[in-house]
Amino acid sequence: MEDRFNKARRYMAILLVLVGLTLLIAGAELLVRGASRLAKVVGLPSLIIGLTVVAYGTSTPEFAVSMRAGLTGQADIALGNVVGSNTFNVLFILGVSAMIVPLAASSQLVRLDVPVMIGASGLTWLMAADGIVGKLEGLVLSAGIVAYTTVLIYTGKRKSLLESVPEKAVDRSSSHRRRLAGSVVFVIVGLALLVLGARWLVQGSIGLARLLGVSELLIGLTIVAAGTSMPEVSTSVVASIRGQRDIAVGNAVGSNIFNILAVLGASAVVAPHGLAVAPSALRFDIPVMTATAVVCLPVFFTGGRISRAEGLVFLLYYIAYVVFLVLHATSEPQAVLSGTAILWFAGPLTLVGLALSVLYAIRHRRLHS
Repeated sequence: MEDRFNKARRYMAILLVLVGLTLLIAGAELLVRGASRLAKVVGLPSLIIGLTVVAYGTSTPEFAVSMRAGLTGQADIALGNVVGSNTFNVLFILGVSAMIVPLAASSQLVRLDVPVMIGASGLTWLMAADGIVGKLEGLVLSAGIVAYTTVLIYTGKRKSLLESVPEKAVDRSSSHRRRLAGSVVFVIVGLALLVLGARWLVQGSIGLARLLGVSELLIGLTIVAAGTSMPEVSTSVVASIRGQRDIAVGNAVGSNIFNILAVLGASAVVAPHGLAVAPSALRFDIPVMTATAVVCLPVFFTGGRISRAEGLVFLLYYIAYVVFLVLHATSEPQAVLSGTAILWFAGPLTLVGLALSVLYAIRHRRLHS
């Protein structure tokens, strides 16, 4: 009888995963179409739309999961969701998207958005150093998302005013309003399908994981983090296929910024005593998240894009990260070896390679200037 019950639970979990994935694909298609149309209608660059409307919208699952975990005192889930999602966004999403179509980076990403992502990641590491992200620190992070969004909107409007045609800037015709309304509907419906699809996918995945006896921290860092990032995956992949590379890149970078400043900040504020930070997260997961953010800047700087080869490297690093987490959760002795390899071999080797690429790019620019 118990075997039958477990088998039924497994089948239900698998069904939720499949239906969730279907809704994610449909929602991503609608969201990308709506976002690209919205950028044209309101006269803002598609990168700004990707960094705000798309990124914040696709981060709704992370916000919901971490807020609920914060309220119920499940600090490992709340923190693991944010840290795992950010690592996933850079290594997996940008990696897969770049392997489909090399991702171009605008000058704004190099000057503003990626540095903000790096700064927010480093600030999280600093705040977590004492073993807790307190309520006051959560308020500081929450204020940061307001300031960042304000700067983005101001920058986008200023750029659109400099580049737009005066007649289009004052377009208030009924046709313009219909296009605006249609774009907003596409975005809202797309986001709704993404949130519902991600919710069912996460529920099914967590059900399967718990049947296998997986720990909560590992669930937060992998299944919940990847599951709540499925809207970002679907959106960035579809955007890459459709040639909307600004939306693909802006979605991943903007989501990371939103996850730290808004999701982690709000979770720390609502948590009864702030968010406690597990020693393993402080020793390994948060440093990995910060390192992946740092890697983005020289990658974008050297060629103004993420090539297919760089995308493959990102993806391989994410696979190595997940392998370490699984080995560590199962107390396998190989976990120590793999963790040491990631921190003391692969990490420094990557930094040396990036430094050489930056020096080469600087020399190339000087020779051709």
